[in-house]
Amino acid sequence: MASTYSDRLKLELMVTGANANTWGTNTNNNLEVVDAFSAGYLSKSVAGSANITLTTANASDTAEASNKVIELTGALTGDIVVFIPAVESNYTFFNNTTGSQTLTIAATGHTANGTLITQGAHTTVYCDGSSDFNVEIASSTDAAALNKGTLPDARFPATLPAASGANLTSLNASNLGSGTVPNARLDAQLQDVAGLAVTNGGFIVGDGANFVLETGSTARDSLDLGTSDDVQFDSFGVGTAASGTTGEIRATNDITAFYSSDVALKENIHNISSPMEKVQNLNGVLFDWKQEFIDSKGGEDGYFVRKTDVGVIAQDVEKVLPEVVGTRPDGVKAVKYDRLCALLIECVKDLQLQVNDLKKGE
Repeated sequence: MASTYSDRLKLELMVTGANANTWGTNTNNNLEVVDAFSAGYLSKSVAGSANITLTTANASDTAEASNKVIELTGALTGDIVVFIPAVESNYTFFNNTTGSQTLTIAATGHTANGTLITQGAHTTVYCDGSSDFNVEIASSTDAAALNKGTLPDARFPATLPAASGANLTSLNASNLGSGTVPNARLDAQLQDVAGLAVTNGGFIVGDGANFVLETGSTARDSLDLGTSDDVQFDSFGVGTAASGTTGEIRATNDITAFYSSDVALKENIHNISSPMEKVQNLNGVLFDWKQEFIDSKGGEDGYFVRKTDVGVIAQDVEKVLPEVVGTRPDGVKAVKYDRLCALLIECVKDLQLQVNDLKKGE
C-alpha cells in the first residue's frame, strides 16, 4: 500500500512494512519538513498587482508553504492577496513591500476570510482550519504596534489591542481617558489640560487644583499658554511641588520677565513728593514669621520658607505710599517690593540736592 500524507505539514505517513531500505531516508525527509515549518525562512517577491499562492508539495521542505517565517518583498502596484494552504496552521509574515497598496493573507479559496498585514510589520497569523478557513492575527496585538521597546517606553503607529471594547489606532494622548503611561514617548499633541496647550515634551501633573510643570533636562520642554483661554490655578510650582497655598507661585530658578513701563502707556506723570519724609517713616526690619504662617506654607524648608526673614511692614508702607500695598481677600496685606525702587530713586535725588546745597554753603 502506498504512503499517504498528513493534512497540515504534508508529512509522509508510511504503511507498516513499506519503504524497505528507504525508511530512514523518508523519516529524515519528514524531519526536514518539520524543521522547515518550525524555523524555516523564505524571502519571496510579490511585486506587482497579482495575487500569489504559496507552493505546497508532499513531504517537501523546499515548498514555499513549508517555511515558518516568510518575508514578502517588492513594490506593490495594486492590492494583492497571498494565499496559504487551507489547513490549520500558523505563520509569521514580514510585510516588507513598498507602495501604498494593501496585502492580505488568506487561505486558498477563502479570500473574504483573510486578514490585512500592516506594511513593515512582523505579524503572526493563524488559520483556524474551520470550514471557512478564517485567517486571523494570532495574538491580541498586531506586531506593528510595537516598533521599539516595551509598553512603558514605546511608540505606537499601528493598531493597539482593544481597550474598553474599542481599538486605539495611531495612539495619542487624547486616547487616554484615565491612568498613566510611565516614561512614555508619545508622537502627538498632548490633550489640553484645563485649556493649556502642552508642547515639546512638557507635562502638567497634579490633582486638578495644584499643578506642577514636569520637564526634562533640556531646554526643549515648555508650557505654552499663548493660544489658550484664560487659565486659573490655585497654586503653581516650577521645578518644585506646588505649595497648596492659593495664589502662590514657587520656582527653584530665576523668574525672568519685564514689566510694561513705556511712557506711551502712562498719563498724569509726576515725581513722588517728599520722598525723604516718606522713607523716614519706613523701617527695614528683621523679624520672625509666626508659626501659624510657617505652617500654612508647609513648614520651614530653608529655601522658600524660613523662620527669620527681612523686609518692611505693609501697614507702614501703606501710610506713606498706599499705591504699592494691596489687601488680599483674607485681609492680609502685601507689598509690591519692586515698586519701592521708585521711592528710593527720588529719595537719592533729594539727598543729592541736599548734599549740593551743603557744598554751596562751604
